[in-house]
Amino acid sequence: MNFLFSDDQQTIAGLVAKILSDRVTDEFRRDFAGRGEPYDRELWSTLAEAGMLGVALPEACGGSGMGMVELCLMLQAQGHCLAPVPLLSTLVAGAMPIAEFGSASQQQRYLGAVVAGETVLTAALGELGKAPQALVFEAADSADKWVLSGTAEAVPYARQAAAILLPARIGDEMALFVVDRQTPGVALTDQHTTNGEPVARLALDDVELDSEALLCRGPEGWAWLEHHVLVAAAALQLGVAEEALRRTAQYTSERRQFGQPISSFQAVAHRAADGYIDLEAMRSTLWQAAWRLAQGLPATAEVRAARWWASEGGYRIAHSAQHLHGGIGADVDYPLHRFFLWAKQLELLGGGARAQMAILGQQLTAAARHRQAQ
Repeated sequence: MNFLFSDDQQTIAGLVAKILSDRVTDEFRRDFAGRGEPYDRELWSTLAEAGMLGVALPEACGGSGMGMVELCLMLQAQGHCLAPVPLLSTLVAGAMPIAEFGSASQQQRYLGAVVAGETVLTAALGELGKAPQALVFEAADSADKWVLSGTAEAVPYARQAAAILLPARIGDEMALFVVDRQTPGVALTDQHTTNGEPVARLALDDVELDSEALLCRGPEGWAWLEHHVLVAAAALQLGVAEEALRRTAQYTSERRQFGQPISSFQAVAHRAADGYIDLEAMRSTLWQAAWRLAQGLPATAEVRAARWWASEGGYRIAHSAQHLHGGIGADVDYPLHRFFLWAKQLELLGGGARAQMAILGQQLTAAARHRQAQ
């Protein structure tokens, strides 16, 4: 059995890694942080010119018609260099749900512009993990229009996005809407987050939307979006953790104390080895979940397992990297702290490790009861 990535997948991974690493160096990240720009538009355009923004989108919209595995390879490469581009929010949280559930007119309106690098999309990701009755947005059908109200915190790239996907309750039913940012009544308030990614508070107060704003109705749409976003975040976290651990191995091999590299000290070696074990668990659970999603197979438990390892393993590796770098790891002029900040933000997306374990436990218990009832 061959577990290697296909030639096309390896080509995509290599091309994206080269595009990102050629531009996003440690010096670039330091300078970019002082510019006040939401994302690197030049890099975004370069990815579009290389055809990478359409990798997981339909060929009819100008994409390549590939899937989740290829997209996760791109996100892993982004994590290696912390490239300031909205891959997860635009492609996974925005474009892919429209490709999966959207009408022909919705796909035509948004997806071609995404492939061309002309449009950014996003979603209210703060709602991930919530039960339908806990969703903050409510929708009502009124004279062939939808009226939405509610508030969401920390919506990534909300001010830059052309449209925002958000879940809403229609009575006791769940639905997914695409809201144009320019719609009258859509209010945004800029916020700050851990890794410097632009986010905003989104408030809707009886905002009227036409019938075309409804993307899908029923729990399937939001569950699909949640699963894909959680796995995508795990891929991004894998890249962050890989690079943090690589830098730690390099530093501890070069830093000498008592006449020898500190990597030869047992306590340092054990801490690094624990990080490597965490990293391999993150890797194996991620690709299992991504492959099952790409194949359209049930992946509820696999998604939660991958997300738990991304949160827990990412947390431990980030803290170990800081610890093993000693005082220099806390110096903001040294690049390591950026990997810690990204790892911390990704750790908590969707509720963190404890929330994932609780949800997984509920799912396994429900499955066991279902088998007993048969």
